Amino acid sequence: MSIQLGQIAPDFEQDTTQGRIRFHEWLGNSWGVLFSHPKDFTPVCTTELGAVAKLAPEWAKRNVKVIGLSVDPVDSHHAWEGDIAETQGSAVDFPMIADPDRKVSNLYGMVHPDADPTITVRTVFVIDPNKKVRLSLTYPPSAGRNFDEVLRVIDSLQLTDAHKVTTPANWKHGDDVIIAPSVNDETAKGLFPDGWKTLKPYLRLVKQPGTAK
Repeated sequence: MSIQLGQIAPDFEQDTTQGRIRFHEWLGNSWGVLFSHPKDFTPVCTTELGAVAKLAPEWAKRNVKVIGLSVDPVDSHHAWEGDIAETQGSAVDFPMIADPDRKVSNLYGMVHPDADPTITVRTVFVIDPNKKVRLSLTYPPSAGRNFDEVLRVIDSLQLTDAHKVTTPANWKHGDDVIIAPSVNDETAKGLFPDGWKTLKPYLRLVKQPGTAK
């Protein structure tokens, strides 16, 4: 199964390191980040789980719940968490899904047979409070994921959901944004009374809504 942007993230019930959950119920009204790992006790993923744990205040600031997954059972996850805390200096404070039956992996298309039919690929899904998938990324085994980029995209999604803007290449919170093409100049005057910079009729830059003047 291939999950496409805009689709409702498949619901499931599965055991985790923090008890059995039903995914949609667990998410509630939060944003979610679901990220998979090929298996426990792998080096790159050990660093990733530590990095995500260290970002706990940033996830909370954005109303985001994070949850990991691998095909190993819960007791293996718990043992791995000890290694993560020891080597990365941060305890894993979010649930890890146990998926030995590949139920969730298959729901989300995380098993790529041409890569390895026995393990999951390293995928990231960002899910909004309406349970829609808003971002999906798949990484190779050798490259650690950049969770600053995941935060950056969540910032963009939350901003553009709230205002009629889009964000340019390499945008970071506080940078100028683009007035959405669907907004004509007349409407834009009411939305952005301080004005904007027109580079082309279709490319109008404006200060990020909500930032100090």
